[in-house]
Amino acid sequence: MTVYFIGAGPGAADLITLRGARTLARCGVCLYAGSLVPRELLTECPPDARLVDTAGLTLDEITEELTRAHEAGQDVARLHSGDPSVFSAVAEQMRRLDAAGVPYEIVPGVPAFAAAAAALGRELTVPTVGQTVILTRIARQATPMPPGEDLATLGRSGALLVLHLAARYTDEVVAELLPHYGADCPAAVVAMASRPDELVLRGTLADIAEKVREAGVVRTAVIVVGRTLAAEQFPDSYLYSVDRDRNACGKEG
Repeated sequence: MTVYFIGAGPGAADLITLRGARTLARCGVCLYAGSLVPRELLTECPPDARLVDTAGLTLDEITEELTRAHEAGQDVARLHSGDPSVFSAVAEQMRRLDAAGVPYEIVPGVPAFAAAAAALGRELTVPTVGQTVILTRIARQATPMPPGEDLATLGRSGALLVLHLAARYTDEVVAELLPHYGADCPAAVVAMASRPDELVLRGTLADIAEKVREAGVVRTAVIVVGRTLAAEQFPDSYLYSVDRDRNACGKEG
């Protein structure tokens, strides 16, 4: 049978996609990270489904669970928070399933950065202000960052940065970005995006670290830094421009 890597979304149970919920509803086995995936989502599973919390399992043990279910003729839902394409650790799971000859599919989900942008009420790409978004993290108690992907290097672009897994290191993030963005650069931290206990902190690089400390935010949060967070004076997008239509008609005529 098939293993389905399903993006559970950022936290709110109703932000899982229709495809994700429907897939979950027909899988006899569900593996989920209890520390990240809301338990409300498990109500989508069949009543007799076998539920496995992977929070305390090793990669080998997770792979064994997936393989065992496949061999027993059961479809498996592997729930991951956010979207599987970003910081989900599905790559090493898929590599092992490839080696074991176990088929799998990926069902996309709403990523954390999108939920954070919604909580902030902001578009992350604004005409003439910023058209690039960099999703990254820092190397603290985790695998090292590849060469050239440190914050000092990425910060030279001036692009809007979204940092995952970095809330407890906000002071270090600020120190590395200040030379490139300036103390007045807008910054925000969104914790538990889309959940009932969602917390939104707004500020600048000058004060965001202090706000994070005062709020006690250390996990399940993203840091967002960039000028588009406070952009107000910018031209309308060319997408809806009247001139665009006129120019197109002129060229066609």
